[in-house]
Amino acid sequence: MSKQINFTIDGRSVECQSGESILDVARREGFYIPTMCYLAKATPNASCRMCVVEVEGVDGLVLSCNTPAIEGASITTESDILYKERQNIMKLYNVNHPLQCGVCDKSGECDLQNKTTEFDLAEQTFATQEQKRKKKKWGVLSYDPYLCIMCEKCTSVCNEVVGSEALYIKPGGYKSVIDNHFGDCIQCGECISVCPVGAMASSDFKYNSNAWELQKVPSACAHCSSACNLEYEVKHSGIDSSGSSEIYRVTNEDDFDSLCGAGRFGYDYENRVAIKDEKAFNSAVEAFKNADTIKFNSMITNEEALILQRLKDKNGYRLVNEEARNYQNFMNSYSSVSGTSLYSGDLQAIKDSDYVITLGSSVSRDNPMIRFALATAVNINRANVAYLHPIEDYKLENLVTQFIRYEVGSEEGVMAMLLEAFASDEAKEEQKAFFSELDMGYISGESNVNEDEIKNLKSKMLRKKSPVIVIGADVMAHPSSSNIAKMVALLEKSSEFKVVIIPTNTNTLGVSMICDLDSEEGSSVVGYNVHAATTLCALGDGDLDMPALNQQEGTFTSIDKRVVPLNAALPHAGYELNDIAIALGVESEETINYTSELPTSKGFKSVEFDSLENYYTNGGEAIRGYLLDNKKIKTKKADEAISNITELEDYNGSVIYSVDHISQFNTFTNKTHQIIDKANLIGSEQFAMAAKIKGGQKVKFMFNGKEITRVFNLDSHLKGTVARHSTFDLHDSTSSGKYRYTKVQIQEEGN
Repeated sequence: MSKQINFTIDGRSVECQSGESILDVARREGFYIPTMCYLAKATPNASCRMCVVEVEGVDGLVLSCNTPAIEGASITTESDILYKERQNIMKLYNVNHPLQCGVCDKSGECDLQNKTTEFDLAEQTFATQEQKRKKKKWGVLSYDPYLCIMCEKCTSVCNEVVGSEALYIKPGGYKSVIDNHFGDCIQCGECISVCPVGAMASSDFKYNSNAWELQKVPSACAHCSSACNLEYEVKHSGIDSSGSSEIYRVTNEDDFDSLCGAGRFGYDYENRVAIKDEKAFNSAVEAFKNADTIKFNSMITNEEALILQRLKDKNGYRLVNEEARNYQNFMNSYSSVSGTSLYSGDLQAIKDSDYVITLGSSVSRDNPMIRFALATAVNINRANVAYLHPIEDYKLENLVTQFIRYEVGSEEGVMAMLLEAFASDEAKEEQKAFFSELDMGYISGESNVNEDEIKNLKSKMLRKKSPVIVIGADVMAHPSSSNIAKMVALLEKSSEFKVVIIPTNTNTLGVSMICDLDSEEGSSVVGYNVHAATTLCALGDGDLDMPALNQQEGTFTSIDKRVVPLNAALPHAGYELNDIAIALGVESEETINYTSELPTSKGFKSVEFDSLENYYTNGGEAIRGYLLDNKKIKTKKADEAISNITELEDYNGSVIYSVDHISQFNTFTNKTHQIIDKANLIGSEQFAMAAKIKGGQKVKFMFNGKEITRVFNLDSHLKGTVARHSTFDLHDSTSSGKYRYTKVQIQEEGN
């Protein structure tokens, strides 16, 4: 347990835990200490020296960012000496800094601009000869070395938080610049967000608007289950726009939180509708009256999910969402052993961990915030990360300590090997029938995972205190997903492991808790953002236009088991799901009236939408919505819990793995103008030889009952006979509940 430290800041007594820095404590307690290079979510690099303070009895000034508080210390944060020191530092920062504030994108929110004023720099009394340096453009990112103050925040966030290690300092004294290993850059824009000046800028946003002209709309990212906090920045479209607005950019609380490329740049997916189409609305209502099934995906709010459930309760519809039902079934099986409705871990648990195992997830692509959390765990806690998957992810090479490749379809056997290695003796005795039947040699042979690999994995856990296992989307639709879920729960109950079970899509967790989902659709189907005989769609290609998630108020349930609010950045002139519900006799004046009616029996709270908080404290704590209550669940008897391992299905031949590019998640990100990745098939030389195809060739194959055409691209980083297949351009990919690996017959197009 950490030791409690008592000391004073500017004469006021404060407390902290041993090891906390003076700066962190001061911020939390409301004391202002200026900084230029400090980033709360990364380790201090102490390059700016603006954070100096005086400590009684200590000669000279002390850097508060990397100096821990000590018992009885007396700290002074403001004095004439400190003011003069900080003023001199600002004079150095301003040497030859271009006087282009009038056209600089950072003007109005620039740390250099603000602190130049704060420390009363009316003139610059010295200069130095300017050095010639090249401006750079790296995709979504533009870099101006003449504006750069070499604070190192961009390199810190790239290396420690994102973990890509793309940005680095190219040394040269006064000629020093930031450079980019562009092949390693994942185009997340974190460097743009943390840059205190205009050196790192969005290529798309440059010269489009002044910061003070933009209206900030706080919301949640709609692209994956992390539901990251963000602010849409909105302004009128132009002088000839007839009053319409558009989103100019997305920002976030960059000191404490992060966004991936999809969240930062994939914002313009709104469905612009000029007027309400009454004829289309009436036709949709009639379709609902004649339908027996509503088919939908998990890119909806909790409130919309509750509307669908109320429609089912009133009119007897079947609710079909295969992907969410798989997750629902997985969690039900998990709960039958764990005795709780929710898994124990979250993103913070991963960040705080010193030992992480991931199973059944392409982490970089399924949920980028898990990748960011792994980077923090590795760089701050020196965590051991084991990545278990049929395909090695070269984007994680610098984070992964041990990669274990297993055969496609063998997730159940691999989970059994992990359980046998880490479960307590008491658990093994309780589940004696299961463990006695385990043939580790057979499982090892079928999965192609050597028993020594698991022994090595276990040996690395010695002296580790905070292990976490992350379970991904690959296992949700596995034929033995129920048994895998029970093994995951037993591992959690019988060891120190915390568990994170990644919700497959944006609001999969919320939908799975709110809706009573059916396995099969009927004969007359209405689709909500899913193609059907009658389709309500936010993409603008259905029978009745619906608002996109950046045009709605409501809530998501995130991977952190937190109900978080989203607000409408842009208006929607058409109809919404609540209008359909009212026409069908399920009446509520506003969609957000359902927020307080979310089922408390499942862990939601009776909190009105307008009462949901959304801010950060000075110390960096996120106050967003509320945490779900983790309900107690009746467990099964030991002899009913875990079944024997089933025989592995044959996956010989050409196999494709449905997984998208790092910033492409679905048809909505595919609609945005800055995310330009194309859907393709990517494989190794070995895959190409086995399938008898070549790089750059157009190929075709059957996928989910439809013929798909793709360009095949070779990737020298990939090995084996499993290729990555992008599905973000396929309309119903987000509702698919199929196992992510598919055996296919690939042909050259035209044959």
